[in-house]
Amino acid sequence: MNLDLPPLTWLRAFEAAARTLSFTQAAGELHITQAAVSKHVKSLEHHLRRPLFLRRPRGLELTKSGAAYLPKVQDAMERLAMGTREVFGQRRTSSALTVRCAVSFAVNWLSPRLPNYLDRHPGKTIRLLSSVWNDAFDTEDFDLDIQYGKGHWPGFNSHRLTWETVTPLCAPDLPARIALKKPEDLCQHRLLHVLGYQEGWGVWLKAAGAHHVDAGSGLHLDTSLTAFELAAHGGGVALGRKSLAGHALKSGRLVAPFDLAVPIDEAFHLIKPAGSSTHPDTDLFVHWLLSEGHETQKAPTPVDLN
Repeated sequence: MNLDLPPLTWLRAFEAAARTLSFTQAAGELHITQAAVSKHVKSLEHHLRRPLFLRRPRGLELTKSGAAYLPKVQDAMERLAMGTREVFGQRRTSSALTVRCAVSFAVNWLSPRLPNYLDRHPGKTIRLLSSVWNDAFDTEDFDLDIQYGKGHWPGFNSHRLTWETVTPLCAPDLPARIALKKPEDLCQHRLLHVLGYQEGWGVWLKAAGAHHVDAGSGLHLDTSLTAFELAAHGGGVALGRKSLAGHALKSGRLVAPFDLAVPIDEAFHLIKPAGSSTHPDTDLFVHWLLSEGHETQKAPTPVDLN
């Protein structure tokens, strides 16, 4: 801590008093007593070893030092407020509906669709928070949460958003460089795993009959974004979930070397506390989100290998 930096309470008292030229008005703004404001200002003057105010019979007047110091203090306080807003957002009294979801889902599924909601509902605002792991729901920080699992969250209402399949994904040139014509060939490749998923490579390899491939071998990562990026650069074979892999497949950065998409039970769900008060835009957003996920709400059937 910089020893030259005075306590924030002293600076707030000085700023309010210097701006209003009144200890009384400053006390009203800060919800403290006039005596407390005067004490904070005196402590600041003692700390700086310089008077900041001339105390006249009819009121306060800034000294040259006080007048020069005021814009510096105001600028510092505005920067602190701006930094706080950037990191933590507006206070929870904000009109924005706050939604948290996994970063991979936010990038691959929600972000491409969100402009549609904002265009259809002018004036509605969303504050989107991303997470990697399924942290506990905090009603002080967000209104809705999108989590990955099998739909069981005690104390919460949930709406299923996706019906998932899993299939291997790799760089377009990988099969030509290292044989990848049949599932058993995966034993020659680095498998990319995403931590936090219960249903992974073991499920797909069993369905494919690739009994000699070690389902636990390879590299473990914390997000699908990282797995897809590594796979696109030839660093291994990722196991892509339907809701997250669409953009990479459409762009051609990744390809599916096999025609087997295996349905799994895990999916992304929109959850909110049961019986608690909700943001006024909650129902509107939930209805829109479910309609956007309509195509994924049809349970898929597996595609057999040829």
